[in-house]
Amino acid sequence: MLFAFSIAPGTTDDPNGSVSAAVAEAVRVVRASGLPHETTSMFTTIEGDWDECMAVVKAACEAVAARSPRVSLVLKADMRAGFTGQLTEKVERVEERLRES
Repeated sequence: MLFAFSIAPGTTDDPNGSVSAAVAEAVRVVRASGLPHETTSMFTTIEGDWDECMAVVKAACEAVAARSPRVSLVLKADMRAGFTGQLTEKVERVEERLRES
C-alpha cells in the first residue's frame, strides 16, 4: 500500500507564516519509521501495510500537534494487494511510456 499525506499545523509563530519547523518534525517521524518513503514539496508518501503506515501517520500528526493546537491532515491511499516496491515502480512505468513516444 502507498499512503500519500500532508500534515500541517493550523497555527504558526513564524512571522512569515512558514510551517516548515512543524512539517520537519513530521518528516523526522517518517524517516525514523524505516518504511520506504519519499518527501516532495507538497506530500510525503510511505509504503507498507495498513497498520504500520497508519501508525506512522498518527505519530507524524502527534509530532505536529506538539507544536500547534490544530493540525490539518490530507491522506490518499493506493491499496493494491500483492504489490510492493510501488513507490518507485509506478513512476518507472510512466517514464517507460514516455520513452516509447
